[in-house]
Amino acid sequence: MKRLVTGGAGFIGSHVVDRLMEMKKNHEVVVLDNLSSGDENFITPHRGKQDFQFHKVDILHEDISPFFDGVEEVWHLAANPEVRIGAEDTRVHLEQNVIATYNVLEAMRENDVRRMIFTSTSTVYGDADKLPTPEEYPTIPVSLYGASKLACEALIAAYCHTFDMRAWIYRFANVIGRRSSHGVIYDFINKIRSNPEELEILGDGNQTKSYIYVDDCIDAMVAGLKANANARTGANAEVEVEGYPAAKNRVNIFNIGTDDMTTVKRIAEIVCEEMRVSPKPKFKFTGGKRGWKGDVPIMLLDASKLNALGWKQKYNSEEAVRKAARDLVEA
Repeated sequence: MKRLVTGGAGFIGSHVVDRLMEMKKNHEVVVLDNLSSGDENFITPHRGKQDFQFHKVDILHEDISPFFDGVEEVWHLAANPEVRIGAEDTRVHLEQNVIATYNVLEAMRENDVRRMIFTSTSTVYGDADKLPTPEEYPTIPVSLYGASKLACEALIAAYCHTFDMRAWIYRFANVIGRRSSHGVIYDFINKIRSNPEELEILGDGNQTKSYIYVDDCIDAMVAGLKANANARTGANAEVEVEGYPAAKNRVNIFNIGTDDMTTVKRIAEIVCEEMRVSPKPKFKFTGGKRGWKGDVPIMLLDASKLNALGWKQKYNSEEAVRKAARDLVEA
C-alpha cells in the first residue's frame, strides 16, 4: 500500500508520518511539503529508508499529479494553520487551504485515488451554544480560517459523491505537543524569553478551551479509520483495506478533543512554572472576550463517537498543556 501525506514535515503531519511508518510493513509513505511552516528535521529519522519518499513541493503552485501515481490513501494535512492571519490577509486561507485542497482532490481524481483523511478544525462550529458540541451541530464559522476549512469539507464531500471516493474528516480541538511551531504555548514561551518581567495575554485570559496532546490526536484518527466494522455486512459492503474495516458512510466526520477545558490564564501559569520563571512575570491582558477577531472564546467538542469506538484521551487539557510546555521548553 502506498500512502501520501501532504504537510508531512509539519507539526501534526510529521507525527502522522511517524505512525504510518510504524504500521504494517510492505507499504510506502510519500511526503509532500513546501517547508513553509514544516521542518525537514522532523522527518529526518525516515530519510534513506526504502519505503519512504520526501519531495519539497508546493501543492498550491506546482503540478502534483505525478506524485499520486499508485497512491491508495491520502492524508491531507497541508494548510495555513494561523487563525489570526485571516483578518489581515483575506486570501491566505482561500489559497493555502481551499485551493490547495482542490488541487489535491484533482490529483486524486486524475490518479483514481479513492481514500482521503482530512484534518479540519473545531472553528467550523463558530460560537457554539451547545457544549460539548457534537458533529451534527450547525457550522457557522466566525473566522476566515474556519470558513476555509468548512469549504474544504464541502469540496471533499462533493468529490466523494461525484467520483466514488471516501473520506474521514477530523475536526480538532487545539492540538499541542512536541514540534509545535505556533499557538498559545509556543507564543507564551517566546514572549517570556524575550521579556521575563511581563507576559502579554490576548483577551481577558478567561478564554476556555479543550487542548489535546498530539499523541492522543493521532490515536484518535487511527480509531476513526477503524470505524463501523459492522458495515462490512450487506450487499453494498466495502472491502476491508489495509487493516481498516470499511466505513458505513462515504464521508465520515469525527470530533477529536478532550472531555474538559482549561483557561488561557491557567496556560500562562503552567508555562511560567515549566520555565521556572522567578519572580513570575506580570500578566498584561489586552482585554475583551476574544483574543483576536475570529477567536472562539469557549470551545469543547463532543468526542463520544470516537469514545464509542474505544478511543479515550490519555491526558486531560491541563496535563496536555503541561506536557506540551515541557516539550517546547526542553526542545
